[in-house]
Formats: sequence, structure tokens, C-alpha cells
Amino acid sequence: MRIIKEADIRKNEILDAAGILFTEKGYENTSVTDIMNAVGIAKGTLYHHYKSKEDILNALIKRQTDDIFLSAKKIADDKSIPVKERMIRTILALHVDTEQMVEQTMMEQLHKPQNTLMHEKTKKIIFQEVPPILADIVTEGVQQGIFDTAYPLEGMEMALCYLDVMLDDNVFELKQPQRQDKIQAFIYYLERLLGVGEGELAAFEEAFTGRQGE
Repeated sequence: MRIIKEADIRKNEILDAAGILFTEKGYENTSVTDIMNAVGIAKGTLYHHYKSKEDILNALIKRQTDDIFLSAKKIADDKSIPVKERMIRTILALHVDTEQMVEQTMMEQLHKPQNTLMHEKTKKIIFQEVPPILADIVTEGVQQGIFDTAYPLEGMEMALCYLDVMLDDNVFELKQPQRQDKIQAFIYYLERLLGVGEGELAAFEEAFTGRQGE
């Protein structure tokens, strides 16, 4: 007897199965048939919900990042929190360390050659969504006279590029002293990007150090 499930339930079942398969086999090595068999559905049912394997990947990554972005945006929009503190809280909520932007088991797969597309799509979403959230806080800081920059969005894009590459353990195998130096350098130049005095963003170092220790 055929079981008919509500669309959202079925979609999530497909994404759950695809996430496991992409992690175990890699995106390139997983077929649509593999996903169908794992869920126990016919091809027509799968294609009713998703047009292709890449469409499934897009939906999977979006599902994994949406909750994080929503949580960060809630903090970023909370005017009761002072601007500098709000920026720190938002960064921590976003887990700008992109190792945290998707489930750890999947993240371990992203740097493998067969998962290049997964990696590129995850990065694309991060760079589309994160800088505007932070730029809104910077813009408010400029209006309050806390920050002094004509380029809130571009400054946050630069900051994210540095964090994404220089603190990525899959790019550089950093020892703790090296990592600490790079964090200090990041804060040094972030203060200049935001037009504040040296040491005014020292609290960022504690936030990043705390995150690395978790």
C-alpha cells in the first residue's frame, strides 16, 4: 500500500537521506537512485519535490544554515544591546568560523575533491548572507558616531574573507601561537576598517579565543 505523506515531511526525509549519503559517499558519488532507495520512494515522487540532485544539495545547505542566520539576525536587530557587544554576539551566533556553518560530519567532507560543488555552494551562501547582517550593525554604529567608515558592507566582506581563509584549518595548519597572532592581526586591521582607535575592539580577541577553546 502506497504511503502518501505531506510535502514538508517528505522533503525533509529526502534531505535527511541525502545528507547522510553525501557525508558517507560524497556528493559526486551519490546518485539520485541512491537517495530514492534510501527514502523508499519512486523517481516521480522525488522529482515532484526536487528537480535534480543539485536542487537537493541547495535545499540541504539552506536548511542547515537558515536557523543560524535567523538566530544571528535576531541578535543583530536587538537595539537594546550596545553596538560593539551586539557585533560580537552576532559573530558568535553566526559562527563565522565556517567550520560551524554546516554539520561537522558534512564539513569534514567539503574539502574533498569529489565535494567541490558542496564546498562552493556553502561558501556562496555564507558570503551572501553574513556580511549584510554585520554591515547593518556597522551602519548603526556609524550613525551613533561609534564607527567611522564609508564602506560598512565592503569592510565586513573583507573581514569575512580573512577569517574564512586565514583561520581555516583545512587551508593552514596553524599552531596555537600562530592562530593567536592572526586573530590579533585581524582585530588590529578591523579597528582600522571601522575607524576606531587601537584597542577599542579588544573584546573581540576574548570572543575569538573563547570560541577556539570550545
